[in-house]
Amino acid sequence: MDDHPDIFPVNYKVDHGTMVFRTGEGTKLHAALGDTPVAIEADGVNAETGVAWSVVVKGQASEVKLTEDVLDTIGLLLFPWEAGQKDQFIRITPSKVTGRRFTVTPAVTWWSPLDDAPTARGE
Repeated sequence: MDDHPDIFPVNYKVDHGTMVFRTGEGTKLHAALGDTPVAIEADGVNAETGVAWSVVVKGQASEVKLTEDVLDTIGLLLFPWEAGQKDQFIRITPSKVTGRRFTVTPAVTWWSPLDDAPTARGE
């Protein structure tokens, strides 16, 4: 936006090699549909194994307009997280996808103990 990156939370679904999200009229919609490519990041962690992943998709966003495509997209069961009219479906066609998977380091291995930290007088 205004020649600078901006970040908006979205929930999404992967569909036919693209990413789709749902939004309403406003800043996010207008920013996504500009000429500038967009990026979306998805992260997660498996609590049982401690394996985390992070994926970044960069590409061009476009509005889903054709009736057949809209009906297909509705079938993704992509529900808004926030109340309000969210009747616009946006599809990001990737030009680049990067990611990594790693094991989360237990906090005890990098966390400094607070017992030796300096304190203010009277503590």
